[in-house]
Amino acid sequence: MMLALAGLVLAGVFGGWVASLGPLPLEQACEVSTTIVDRHGKLLRAYAMADGRWRLPVDAAADVDPTYLKLLFAYEDHLFYSHNGVDPLALGRAAFQLVTRGHIVSGGSTITMQLARLMEPRRQRSVSAKLRQIVRAIEIEQRMSKEQILDLYLAMAPYGGNLEGIRAASIAYFGKEPKRLSLSEAALLVAMPQSPENRRLDRHPNAARAARDRVLDRMVEDGVVSDADAALAKAVPVPRLRKPMPILAPHSADNAMLSVKDKSVIALTLDAGLQQTLENLARDRAVALGSNISVAILAVDNASGDVLARVGSPDYFDGRRAGQVDMTRAVRSPGSTLKPFIYGLAFEDGFVHPESLIDDRPIRFGSYAPENFDMTFQGTVPVRKALQMSLNVPAVELLDRVGANRLSSRLKQAGANLELPKDEAPGLAMGLGGVGITLQDLVQLYSGLARLGNTRPLREIEGQRDEAREPERLLEEVAAWQIGNVLLGTPPPENGVRNRIAFKTGTSYGYRDAWSIGFDGRITIGVWVGRPDGAPAPGIAGRTAAAPILFDAFARTGKLPVALPKPPKGTLVASNAKLPLPLRRYRPLGDLVRTDGERAPHIQFPLNGSRIDASGVDGASTSPMPVKVAGGVLPITMLVNGVSVGELDGRRQRLIDSPGPGFARLTVVDAKGAADTVVVRIQ
Repeated sequence: MMLALAGLVLAGVFGGWVASLGPLPLEQACEVSTTIVDRHGKLLRAYAMADGRWRLPVDAAADVDPTYLKLLFAYEDHLFYSHNGVDPLALGRAAFQLVTRGHIVSGGSTITMQLARLMEPRRQRSVSAKLRQIVRAIEIEQRMSKEQILDLYLAMAPYGGNLEGIRAASIAYFGKEPKRLSLSEAALLVAMPQSPENRRLDRHPNAARAARDRVLDRMVEDGVVSDADAALAKAVPVPRLRKPMPILAPHSADNAMLSVKDKSVIALTLDAGLQQTLENLARDRAVALGSNISVAILAVDNASGDVLARVGSPDYFDGRRAGQVDMTRAVRSPGSTLKPFIYGLAFEDGFVHPESLIDDRPIRFGSYAPENFDMTFQGTVPVRKALQMSLNVPAVELLDRVGANRLSSRLKQAGANLELPKDEAPGLAMGLGGVGITLQDLVQLYSGLARLGNTRPLREIEGQRDEAREPERLLEEVAAWQIGNVLLGTPPPENGVRNRIAFKTGTSYGYRDAWSIGFDGRITIGVWVGRPDGAPAPGIAGRTAAAPILFDAFARTGKLPVALPKPPKGTLVASNAKLPLPLRRYRPLGDLVRTDGERAPHIQFPLNGSRIDASGVDGASTSPMPVKVAGGVLPITMLVNGVSVGELDGRRQRLIDSPGPGFARLTVVDAKGAADTVVVRIQ
């Protein structure tokens, strides 16, 4: 009776003591460093925890070498998968050693008990502490699966200093993930957590080596490892220095940290292999170009819009080059890189063709007189050559025809953000770089050319909703294909091969920015070269500085260029001599000379770019709009937004019904195919 009563009292006391332990601190134990991984799960960058510790999440099945796990279980807990948190035989052995020797020789702790100790650290080893570990281990086993227990232990095991977990230790000491470990490395990682501070490789390498060798000896005794393999492993020297944690794609990682909250693992669309390759390329080229010159590179998958690599600077820690500033997102002058979209709108409007002839000659638009980069003029050239040579006068003439406001609106519609000087409207100068844009937006626009006229918002963080990334219209299919076909023939730099990559270069005013953007059927890559502070860099031009980097970047992707899409249905592919008469030679608005001596049609009213008030009178919603034409051979057909509305009368006039508020395109075509077009805004 007394024995039973004593048992009840002891049980009550023990139960009260267990209750006093409080809840299991699982939430704090599960805290890990935020890690940024690429599209394949490869580590790009990790961020230390708030207290400075490195503790990386671990999935034992996917992240850890089986050799290490075999040694760990054999050395620490060979009954891990069969016990309920406590190994009675191991505890009995430890108790016997305590009684016979008067002090603790081995703890008899299972991996689960060690995890309990890591959750609630105790400085001194005592019977009370051991009892606490036993109770906590049983709690852990009740609340977690064996796989979860192992993963958490592998994330929390101490390796000296601020290193916790096998991944942090393997990266810091071996410079690699623990997926593939040698026998020597695996034994070392098993040994270190037993006395992490006394076996730190950067402070006590000899002690660490001795501990590793003891693990190997034990494995030989237990028959886990052969004598020969153990001897070879012992001959391997141990590392003596810590390696830095990987910092790939630092700008992308920083942006992901700001964008995604409460997530320990953030997956990006980047490809770590390509990212490393392009970072090395940017670093090497920046050194060759000069101490203050920076390089930025952005690579995007055309089909998905996924960012595959982003190099914001050659060296994240280089203060001279403002390394922590992401130059792929910096607003800079684009030079001539917007010219393809001017030509694209001209092709779309149908008043010019890649094989049309166009004049490159001195011309003045009010007080503005554009000149070419080399201060010379080429005379009459095909439109194709004008774009490939990046001639300024033809580009400005075409921009004057399609309209700077329309170009700006179309680029913004396609997802690009253009920045103009305060209180300024888009003007002709934007065709030569008189506007601000980022490399990121330029690459998005050029990838739209590869996609035959539709841009897709770029994505860099996995898991973003695709419905928010619907394609945006840039150009009609035929016009986009024509631009790609023209740029494919641009003469490459010395390190490039012709007709493999469609590309364009640009140099901003004062040699402040050098650009080269190119694409094939698979990928679009953009390169920027310049000084981050915006100061001039004489001699830095798109063709000589940026284009060679672009072609090297394509070569280093490790894949052959993919052919561009075939011409869309309805594409007119013809030589100049076989083009319709109006397309053989471009003539600006107001040029009424026809090759056969007759006057070409010219819309005198309304004027191109004018605003027309079409509000009706006497209750009518709209009033008819007059159109007046000079020249042309009758009959002359009138089209509104591409739809015929009939012929002009003998006086070359006609009243047409207003198509409604907004922009309207009015076109006249005479009996010999000569045409004229104006765009007006109806309000």
